[in-house]
Amino acid sequence: MSTTDKGAPTTWLSQDAYDRLQAELNEMIANRPAIAAEINARREEGDLRENGGYHAAREEQGKAEGRIRYLQELLRVAQVGEAPNADKVAPGTVVTIHFDDDTDDTETFLLGSREIAATTDLTVYSPESALGKAILGARPGQTVTYTAPSGADIKVTVVKFAPFGS
Repeated sequence: MSTTDKGAPTTWLSQDAYDRLQAELNEMIANRPAIAAEINARREEGDLRENGGYHAAREEQGKAEGRIRYLQELLRVAQVGEAPNADKVAPGTVVTIHFDDDTDDTETFLLGSREIAATTDLTVYSPESALGKAILGARPGQTVTYTAPSGADIKVTVVKFAPFGS
């Protein structure tokens, strides 16, 4: 798994997901003047302490700016293209696991950024999730244990994995 210069995991994105996020970013940046105009229009309404429209517009602006910064950083550091071919579970792989010792209780999912979820019917788990952290680097047949949000320890075995899109 590659990392950024700060040591954080690199996010893998398919070209479709990257293009969709870039379009969202471009639209949000283009919408900045409209949000600023809304704030100015609400400011003209009078007393800012009791002006709900003004405060709502400012909150919307804050959320939009946060999303813009997030997308800019994500797209800056993302690994874009075909899913990596790896000999162990890595971001960009479709993983099948079974729970505990019940080989019939399986789940298949994509290990990757939640941002790619709009481009696939697969469930997507983040590599930063409890399950994602536990299976990163695992090989077929390897059993790992992770702690669920409920506090329960869950044992899973990696059945197989393949690059996304294979």
